[in-house]
Amino acid sequence: MKQLQGWRIGTAIGCLAAAIGLAACDSKNIGELEEGVSTEADVRARFGQPENIWDGAGGARVFEYNRQPAGQKNYMITIGTDGKMSALRQVLTPENFAKVQPGMMMEDLRKMLGKPAKVTPYALRRETEWEWRWVQPPNSAMVFTATLDDDQRVVRSGSSPDRGTEAP
Repeated sequence: MKQLQGWRIGTAIGCLAAAIGLAACDSKNIGELEEGVSTEADVRARFGQPENIWDGAGGARVFEYNRQPAGQKNYMITIGTDGKMSALRQVLTPENFAKVQPGMMMEDLRKMLGKPAKVTPYALRRETEWEWRWVQPPNSAMVFTATLDDDQRVVRSGSSPDRGTEAP
């Protein structure tokens, strides 16, 4: 039992250190990129391989950089047709959550918020919950949950305090 507790504490400390390190790296990497100047190669050199590449407006591509489940941010970086970064956004925000409406398709939700931290199916209810960890300014750890039906459409959504972590 004592060994198991030590393992859990060690794992928790390791996860916390990784999340802090990732946040520090992201801030440094973001500071080294400039909209309209930095190239796709610059973005990939600082952030690595994107989780996903989405089609954007006017032929642009949107690179998804997921920081879930250990982090509390997801980034979408837009690369214009000229090969330069035109936008870098942290997408887990109250403004984006307010855009999530009943009837929204799963793919649209994913394109807007990135990969969730957790996906939980409820077979008897014929629903699936998607959760994203985020920070409500100034520093409240939160979880945004979107519930999808069998047709992969949002039924309801909302935020609640994240009981599993402390905000940075």
